[in-house]
Amino acid sequence: MDDDHDHVVLVKRGHEPLKGEWSLPGGTVDVGETLAEALVREVLEETGLQVVVGPLVEVLDRVHRGQDGRIEYHFVLLDYRCRVVSGTLAPGSDASDARWATTADLPRYGLSDSALRVISQALELAVKSG
Repeated sequence: MDDDHDHVVLVKRGHEPLKGEWSLPGGTVDVGETLAEALVREVLEETGLQVVVGPLVEVLDRVHRGQDGRIEYHFVLLDYRCRVVSGTLAPGSDASDARWATTADLPRYGLSDSALRVISQALELAVKSG
């Protein structure tokens, strides 16, 4: 997110699951990594941006089922508010596109209700923390 409290970084997923869909940057934790280390690495890999990890915003469960009803993916998502400290926004290894979006732009990206809720909560935290 940007220091003016009205921008968020979005990535267009380059691989399954959710290939072609817009979402917040993120990924998996490698063995031996802390959550903060994983977040910094994933954001850098997907966006080219170096971030400082801020407060936890929300914890979400996301279960994806195949057409046969069987579970294909089960993710536990921990969303943090981050502040960009350096870098130039560009899509990386897991993203086909990356963009700064204003809150007014968000509806055109087809984000999930949970992603929109997390963004709203993160922006409120940003305003409160100054």
